[in-house]
Order: sequence, then C-alpha cells, then structure tokens
Amino acid sequence: MATFIIGLVILFGGAALYGKLCEKVFGPDDRETPAYSKQDGVDYVPMKSWKNQLINLLNIAGTGPIFGPIQGILFGPIAFITIPLGNVIGGAMHDYFSGMICLRDGGTQMPEMIRRYSNKGVYNVYRVFVSVLLLLVGAVFIYTPGDIAATQVFGFSGAANAPSTWIIYGVIFAYYLIATVFPIDAIIGRIYPVFGAILLFSALGVFGGLFIKGYPLLNLWDNWQSPALAAFTMAADGATQVPFSYGDYFTVQHFVPIFFITVACGILSGFHSTQTAIISRTMKSEREGRKTFYNMMVLEGFIAMIWAAAAMGVYNLGLQQANPSMATGTVGIVCRDILGNVGGIIALLGIIVLPITSGDTALRGLRLTIAESFHIDQSTNAKRLTLSTVIFALVAAILVFAKTNSAGFNILWRYFAWSNQTLSLFAFLAISVWMYESGKSKFVWMPLIPGAWYAFVTITYIMNAHIGFNLPWGIAYAVGALTAAAYVIGIVWYGKKRAARLPVRK
Repeated sequence: MATFIIGLVILFGGAALYGKLCEKVFGPDDRETPAYSKQDGVDYVPMKSWKNQLINLLNIAGTGPIFGPIQGILFGPIAFITIPLGNVIGGAMHDYFSGMICLRDGGTQMPEMIRRYSNKGVYNVYRVFVSVLLLLVGAVFIYTPGDIAATQVFGFSGAANAPSTWIIYGVIFAYYLIATVFPIDAIIGRIYPVFGAILLFSALGVFGGLFIKGYPLLNLWDNWQSPALAAFTMAADGATQVPFSYGDYFTVQHFVPIFFITVACGILSGFHSTQTAIISRTMKSEREGRKTFYNMMVLEGFIAMIWAAAAMGVYNLGLQQANPSMATGTVGIVCRDILGNVGGIIALLGIIVLPITSGDTALRGLRLTIAESFHIDQSTNAKRLTLSTVIFALVAAILVFAKTNSAGFNILWRYFAWSNQTLSLFAFLAISVWMYESGKSKFVWMPLIPGAWYAFVTITYIMNAHIGFNLPWGIAYAVGALTAAAYVIGIVWYGKKRAARLPVRK
C-alpha cells in the first residue's frame, strides 16, 4: 500500500507544482474569450467554470482510465509510480496547452491548430488520422459501455445474436445523435452534472473501499508475486492454478512499450486534445484553464490509480484471474465486493457513464472537424443532422464488424490504443512550435520530453505488433529510437525557422 500512497503524493504534489509552471509559461490574461466574441448559442456558449471542468472531465475520461490500468497493473507496482509521473509531466501538460492554445486562437479545433503550427503535409496527415481515431472512439465507446450494461447490470449474454445487445447499443446511439446535433448547453450541459455525480460516487466509493476492505497491494520493494492463486496455467492434466508473478509479466510482455500503450488515458491521450478544443469555446476566462484542463487530467490519473489498485487487490485476493482479457469481469467483481450489490450497480453505472460521455463529444468533435475542414455550414439542426448521419453510418459499420467478427474487437481496440497515443505527437509538435513563435523557446523541453518518449513508444510498438510490421524487438527498438531522435531534431529545426521569420505571437 505504501507505493500506492507515494504515487498519490507524486500525482497531486507534482500537479500543484508543474501545473503552476504550465500556467506561468502560457500566461493567461483577461482578454475576451471566443465564448463571448463568437457566441452563437450552439458551440460558442459561455458556461460556468465548474460546469466546464465537469464536462471536460467526463469528455476525456472514457474506458481508458479503467480498463487500461486494470491491464497495466499486471506489470506490477511500478505502475503506481509511472502513472502519476507520466500524467503530471505528459498528459496534463498536453491537455492544458492544447486547450489553451485553441482558446487563445479563437476556439479553433485541433486540425486548425495543427495547420497553424506545422506545414501542409503534416496537417493533411493529421486530418485523416484524427478523423479515423474519432470514428474508432465512437465505436469503442458504444461497444464497451453497452457490453458492461448488458452483462454486468442487466445480466444478459452480450452476444452478437442477442436482440438485447443491439437494443442497448441503439439507446446509446440515440443519445449520441442527440448530443452531437443539438446545442452544447441544451443537452450536454444539462445532463452531465447527473453523470458527474454518479461518476464521483463510483470513483470515491472504490477508493474508500481499498482502505476499508484492506486490499493487499504490493510495493516496489516486495516480492512481485501474488500471495493468492490468481493465475491459471495449462498443465498436461488440465488447468491448474499458480501464484501470478508480476515480475515475469513485466519481463515477458515488454514493459516498454506495451505498458504505455495499454494504460493510455491515465497517463496520456491524444484524443484529449480534440475534447479540450471543444471546451475552449465555452470558457468565460483564460484564467480558468488550469482548473479546467490540467487539473481534470490529474483527476483522470487519480481514477486510473484507483482502478490499478483495485485490480491488484482482487488479483492478490484470488477473487479474479489475473488476465488482461478478463477486464470486464474484474470491474464487476471490484464494484460488488467493495460496495455490495446495490452500491456495485450504482458504481457500474458510473463506469458506463465514462465512455458514453466521451463518445458523444468525440462524435461532436468529428462533426466540427469535418465541417471546418470542408467548410460545411452547420448553422441549423437539419444541416448538423445530415452530416451526423453520415458519421454515424460509418460508426455503425465499424461496430457491426467488431461485434460479429471473433477477433473484431481486439483488432479495433489495438488500433484505437495505438492511434490514440500517436495522435499526441501532433499536439506536442504544435505546442513546441507555438512556444518558439511566442518567445518561450527556453521552455520547449516541456512538450519535447514527452513527445520524444511517445514517439519512441508508439513507433516501437507498431514496428513489432502483429497489427503493424511484425518485426523483431531489437529492430523495433532501434527504429523507435531513431524516430524519436528525428522527431526532436525536426521540431527544433522547424520551430527555430518559424520563429526567425515571424513576429512574436501574443
């Protein structure tokens, strides 16, 4: 338990210090925000600070900070340190600067931010990349909450041939369509406080239960082996149980890069930049940025820490098999063991809320991105509905494939996880160039360090992965290292070149 507590101190203590530095570097002031200067009653709408914070949290916190840490904790208690460190210097910084630059530039969406701070080639790649990712997010965040609701709440099979499965998917689809088309304060702004209350009950209930129930958590200095029979192996005479070894998993599964792709949202998520851009259109003041962007990502890191600890607890107690494919079952066991049947159901509802409240704004963000890229008028409900119908048809096709193909969802999730992290490289590039143009080049190390790390992680992963190039690990690591070096050198060269020929931005 001590390593878990140390991790929480790193998360909140580090956030207080590094968040303040991020704010100082950006320099928020009292200029008029786009919520007022471009107010249209649909996307540009002044909203209260607490509501923007809550909406942003629910937008960015999907299934990643739950299912990612449940799988990531199999690498051992080192996760209690790497999650908060990465969150503070990587994910929260990424979210803050992405949101604030979009805010200062008039409430632009991320494709426009990438266009302004890179070149045409990078911009065109990004437009395709982000559109594909948002489609994948929409499909994943219908699939996962739908299956949790079907199997853990209602007790259905969740099978592809079960009508109940598609009815639940249909209900989520209908909500997504409403939230995508109608003004942000009319639907999302009204219903999110209710979702937020359920989420807080779920997260805080599980957090308190870790201590009340005395869940056994390993420390860095302990023997990295579960005290219970928490894993299954196949012997000659059938299935046998053996203690699960976190240390063996750490070595065999290649902590770097697999852990950083698996945990994703609790540490860093490129998807978040598309969501902070939406909130940049509803903020009343730049001075709300740290609370709205940086601190909400820290809260997502806290949720990730809670679920990493809860998963280790049930593995170590032998309540669940330590297996990455058992993540959905682990969620149900944790909720019911800690909060009882009734409280467990409410907690499960909070978990279902997370991906739903990310999926709706993902598709809203995709609509805005496509509309701005191709100059499609979105001034009326009918025009927004027309574009949304095309988007939803594509999401439905992906969902049908994932559900009806035996390996469909595994393929979908792997591409989603990798592309999610890879997308952050574009944001780090834009943030770095913005710093050069804004006369803040001495702080460019802030986006370059996590950018270089994730360039290494994502390229190494896709070089080795079966869904990628399927190369040996040695070659994959070498290509990843070379790519990371080229990424940093290229950004520094381009940033200095831009700064030399442009006046300092204010």
